[in-house]
Amino acid sequence: MKKTILCLLYLSLYGRLFLSENQTIQAGELTPNIKIQVAQRLNCASYFREQNIQGSIIIFDRNKNLFYQDNNSRNETGFLPASTFKIFNSLVALETGVIKDELAILTWDGIKRDFDFWNRDYNMRQAIKYSAVWFYQVLARKIGHQRMQEYINKVGYGNRNIGLEKDLDRFWLSGELRITPKEQINFLRRLYAGNLPFSERSMNIVKDILIVEQTPEYTLRAKTGWTTAPKPDLGWYVGYLEQNDNVYFFATNIDIVKPEDAKARLSITRRCLQDLGLFKKK
Repeated sequence: MKKTILCLLYLSLYGRLFLSENQTIQAGELTPNIKIQVAQRLNCASYFREQNIQGSIIIFDRNKNLFYQDNNSRNETGFLPASTFKIFNSLVALETGVIKDELAILTWDGIKRDFDFWNRDYNMRQAIKYSAVWFYQVLARKIGHQRMQEYINKVGYGNRNIGLEKDLDRFWLSGELRITPKEQINFLRRLYAGNLPFSERSMNIVKDILIVEQTPEYTLRAKTGWTTAPKPDLGWYVGYLEQNDNVYFFATNIDIVKPEDAKARLSITRRCLQDLGLFKKK
């Protein structure tokens, strides 16, 4: 009983646990057969505090079958996926043939967007790198509401709510679709393993265009997200790192109160992964 009370205190104070896959812990549900360790090797809470950022991070170590996390309650809360949905949108677009491959070009419609670098023609490889919203809105309209909903249901993506047909080109930015950080991890794990209802070709193309860093030591595949629909704004950084014959999946979720906060998505994620002995210290 004493050990259980101590574990509950650690859970409420720190919110950082190592959990085996499929194990979840809620207050009052601790059992003797679940081993809990406070994640002292990760000091991610201090990284959020240093930058005055509200948010959470969850990391899954594939070989150890362990979750590392900070702010457990937020990791179980659903949020708009914002531009992290471009991963899913790319898969469906390729699978349905609305775009041939990652090099096929969509012509800019001439409408001026928020960022000058969006105002040009794009292929998928470029569009996901620069997070060109208009490009993926075109893909969504070409896919159509019925097919998009069918694939959302097949995958079991988030709460599966893409809204009405009129919401088709914005439901991931300001609609009713919600996904938790932990669900982001599970989706990425299925993508990595090829365990999604898409062809191997479609999944391999998407894995390739997600590469943001590649060295002889590691490969980092990731996607940012940012939406202004909620107040404060919401930011994401999700992906996975392949290093040391292992894979580390991550999902970082933050409140963006001012534009300068957005860079914390990447910096906090990197520091937490470094605490696991990954990357090279700069």
